[in-house]
Amino acid sequence: MHGRNNLLENSPQEKQPVEFIAMGLEQLAELKKQLAEESKKKQQAKPTKPKNTTPVDPVVLIIGKLQKLYPKAFPKNPTPKVPLKIGILEDLQARSEEIGISKEDLHLAIKTWCKSSRYWQACKEGANRLDLDGNPDGVVEATGAAHAKGMVRKQAKAKQTPKE
Repeated sequence: MHGRNNLLENSPQEKQPVEFIAMGLEQLAELKKQLAEESKKKQQAKPTKPKNTTPVDPVVLIIGKLQKLYPKAFPKNPTPKVPLKIGILEDLQARSEEIGISKEDLHLAIKTWCKSSRYWQACKEGANRLDLDGNPDGVVEATGAAHAKGMVRKQAKAKQTPKE
């Protein structure tokens, strides 16, 4: 039996498959390395697309900040907007430095917030007006509700009228 092992070990036919397998693994490793390099080059050659090519209106960013700071007064869509207390702008402007938003930017943000149909639809007679913390501070009176109703109709009509 000892002689048979020597015969197998020394046999050229026995060594050939082992060498072939070893050579095949080396070639596979080299091929894998080449494919990885090619893939890396292709990734680098692809132009990267910016995530958002549309510039965001700065007022939208300010409103987003107000929504984070005062979520009860400035709820995110789809939650209905709430009527804000009379004088909410002055309350915000008093906190301008604290929240890091200029008085002018706060004015634009409130103007934008309050001119939406979602806001006007919330302004129904008797609805609570809320302060920055979400506490009731007054109610929507009949004249305010009538004005809001007129604004909703005006905005709906403007959307239906084709622009020339």
